[in-house]
Amino acid sequence: MTLFTLDQAAREAKLLPELVELTEHHRANSPEYARLLASLGHLPGRRYDRVADLPWLPVRLFKHHALKSIGADEVFKVLTSSGTTGDVSRIFLDKEAAGVQQKMLSATLGTVIGSKRLPMLLVDTKALFKNRQSFSARGAGVLGLMNFGRDHTFVLDEHDQPDPDAVRAFLDKHGDQPFLIFGFTFMTWLYLYELARDHKLDLSNGILIHSGGWKKLVDRAVDNAEFRRRFSEDTGLTRIHNFYGMVEQIGLTFLEGSDGGGLYCPDFSDVIVRDPRTWEEVPVGTPGVVQVISTLPRSYPGHILLTEDRGVIHGVDDGVWPGKRFSILGRLPRAEARGCSDTFAEAAA
Repeated sequence: MTLFTLDQAAREAKLLPELVELTEHHRANSPEYARLLASLGHLPGRRYDRVADLPWLPVRLFKHHALKSIGADEVFKVLTSSGTTGDVSRIFLDKEAAGVQQKMLSATLGTVIGSKRLPMLLVDTKALFKNRQSFSARGAGVLGLMNFGRDHTFVLDEHDQPDPDAVRAFLDKHGDQPFLIFGFTFMTWLYLYELARDHKLDLSNGILIHSGGWKKLVDRAVDNAEFRRRFSEDTGLTRIHNFYGMVEQIGLTFLEGSDGGGLYCPDFSDVIVRDPRTWEEVPVGTPGVVQVISTLPRSYPGHILLTEDRGVIHGVDDGVWPGKRFSILGRLPRAEARGCSDTFAEAAA
């Protein structure tokens, strides 16, 4: 099964009516969302000719408002985002939404790792899970991805130090067959790449899934191309897939293609890049603010969100998978991020 099949014209034709229906569903079931739409001039029955014309919400709204399209008695799970300032998003799921979340995440990653659970190397430490009372976003991320593997081995010991003996034992047992690796981008470079290089470890049968910003690696003159080149040349690892997603859009993971040429949208999703001053859609090759689109969220109005990330679309229907091919360039400056949410602050009050 693959979720990367629709060219851009087919994607637009499929998503537009589904997103219009979702907008009306959330209008009818979320009084707060209905007020937002009314204040923005998006009244019932309005016609939309393009996905880009549909109303979007700044992702920051979910940090300050309880937006949901289900009754209090239907809430099965509340997801929270990571946050360093105490502000966290709260995302309300019913049982159906929770099931969809896991199913579509599995289907997306299954495109590159297959349907079988593979032996798994985790570029982190078991100590993450010692104190469940103060479970970090990092720990939650590792725990979520562990579900896709088996025979888990941690690259770091309980003192956050690389454990070459554990990695070597894992490779002695599983290295001659496909195995899965997961880690956050910076840690994968710092701990797995350098360990494998220095100890001449063979990672050629690995499939690396990694995520997280590149900011710390910029200081080391390591971009995505260099990351992939060095892993390939020094460890034999060539199957590398970065991914991008957020708790505010359940089940949606934008996945890097096999050639490293950019992130791609699963068939139930799309991405738009907007000018941070005019909010108009920008041309291919022009950086701007990333808007993410998904038909999955039904329990809360998170189907069309303006993120606080900068990105650029490199091309359309010109890569290893069809649709838009894009990269995330980093977080918006704080002033611009506030501007996104201030646009809606009065309407949400």
